[in-house]
Amino acid sequence: MRAFARVYGIETVVLRYFNVFGPHQDPTSHYSGVLAVFCRRMLAGEQPTIFGDGEQSRDFTYIDNVVHANLLAAAAPAEKVSGRMMNTATGSRITLNETFAILRELTGYHGQPAYAAPRAGDIRDSLADIRLAGELLGYAPIVDFREGLRRTVAWYRSGGGVD
Repeated sequence: MRAFARVYGIETVVLRYFNVFGPHQDPTSHYSGVLAVFCRRMLAGEQPTIFGDGEQSRDFTYIDNVVHANLLAAAAPAEKVSGRMMNTATGSRITLNETFAILRELTGYHGQPAYAAPRAGDIRDSLADIRLAGELLGYAPIVDFREGLRRTVAWYRSGGGVD
């Protein structure tokens, strides 16, 4: 996209999303994030599985943060952002074990996770540098991880995602 912006003058901006989650995410999809799967299973009283030791971390990003970044990018002056790539995330990371503990509290699940062998190809840690999006777009996350989880659990609890 940077090349097209430079060579052809096409106004482009790229937002790189990190581990997006929230309502309407299909927990049965192979492309679905771990949080949708955990929410649905824990609300049903079913044991979730953590692949690996649970200390792997992610920069989980609630969907409202992604929408916010897209709106900022769409309104940004082309001369400032055209051809640029920016990360859309929270700029913080949390382990799957910490995530499980928060979801346990939010869902009322009383069990423990099952642990399984790590999946081949999974990265250990993920953390986005969101400084450029802050500088160029004025981006900062508007919903933190815990609040995003609370909203997501509330949606699943209200029957969201049930056919």
